[in-house]
Amino acid sequence: MIYPTDICIAGATGLVGHELLLLLAHLDEVRSIKAISRSPMGRIPPHVENIIMDFDSLEQRKEVLKAGVFICCLGTTIKKAGSQEAFRKVDHDYVVNFAKVAEACGAQKFLVISAMGADAESSIFYNRVKGEMESELRKLKIPQIEIFRPSLILGDRKESRTGEEIAQKLSPLLNTLMVGPLKKYRAIKANTIARAMAIATLNFHPGFHVYESDHIQRIADQK
Repeated sequence: MIYPTDICIAGATGLVGHELLLLLAHLDEVRSIKAISRSPMGRIPPHVENIIMDFDSLEQRKEVLKAGVFICCLGTTIKKAGSQEAFRKVDHDYVVNFAKVAEACGAQKFLVISAMGADAESSIFYNRVKGEMESELRKLKIPQIEIFRPSLILGDRKESRTGEEIAQKLSPLLNTLMVGPLKKYRAIKANTIARAMAIATLNFHPGFHVYESDHIQRIADQK
């Protein structure tokens, strides 16, 4: 990677994206950050430019998004989106379109949050959408693509997710039981994922890389 680095990030208002934005904004290696959102983000760190746009118009406005590194933290739930079709639009279409803009802009790196169990052949709709999104990214000519597949993400969300709240309370016990090959299923903190992604942003090793929860934790634990 050639420093200083220019970054374009989508999804910086989310649980992981917000943590990541704060980390990146304080790195000396990062020269500028363009944070895309559909509405004003409010208070943001210095050196961050908040670009307001509809994600349906990414292609038309790609000239203002140019950066060496593109990071996608977009994600929703079927419940919040309102339907499977609306969920797919965010977690597949918007992500893939953002990556295509990165390719058109000559980005050297694209990082994205996917999910544990992503599989284009899965019978589970959520996992299948994530897997299909990853499959589309494999077709792009971006030198380095990094896929982060966390298990349950721990952190304080703005919206209530009852099932996740229960799982978060049980996660300390469950994590101790997940050893060996089961480590990749351990719940992981949002700020740990953000730290791993910040580290990965500054490391250039070409190729298509997939990191599951246990690997994400190892990256974040680097000194």
